[in-house]
Amino acid sequence: MTIHKEGYQILFWTALILLGVNVLSIFYLFTGNQTASTLILIVSLVLFFLVLQFFRKPRRNTPLNDKHIISPCDGTVVVIEEVNEPEYFKGQRRQVSIFMSPLNVHINFHPVTGTVKYVKYYPGKYLVAWHPKSSTENERTSVVIKAKNGAEILLRQIAGALARRIVWYAKEGQQVEQGHELGFIKFGSRVDLFLPLDAEVKVKIGEKTKGGVTVVADL
Repeated sequence: MTIHKEGYQILFWTALILLGVNVLSIFYLFTGNQTASTLILIVSLVLFFLVLQFFRKPRRNTPLNDKHIISPCDGTVVVIEEVNEPEYFKGQRRQVSIFMSPLNVHINFHPVTGTVKYVKYYPGKYLVAWHPKSSTENERTSVVIKAKNGAEILLRQIAGALARRIVWYAKEGQQVEQGHELGFIKFGSRVDLFLPLDAEVKVKIGEKTKGGVTVVADL
């Protein structure tokens, strides 16, 4: 299993804390109680491997296509609707939102090839990621990419109730390629896509997506 670079420090501290808990349980808290010490060891191992899985970095082969908008993350489609997008477009857009559970890979991918036109980070709350107001009130980052055909796609990384840090690599003026890494959200989150109204959405509510692979819509 390949580990994402964002996970090295967290894995180190997780291992150190769990090691400390087990040393305390064996030599101080539950001296002579092998059952309790064994139970704590098992729980510690499960927690460590859950964190390890969260930061896994799978290999993805993106089928490059300038007409396709590729899913920016692994998760479940929770919103497909026409909305007013007030931050950048200041008008109607088609929104597709994907919820990422703690069990999903949390790497984010560029949905199209093009030029980054806008990047903005907002500190905020940590409402559960499926809350309707999480898109405008939670910690979030907005990235707008202008595709080769001139269409602009806004991707918004949204922190969830467990997430406490959003990482993004995109910079204004940067040329990006479909399927390459855009960033990372730690521990439960959501990604919103704001698409042109004439984009043909290819996914349905409740459908599972695979970041860098699933076609969300056609331009």
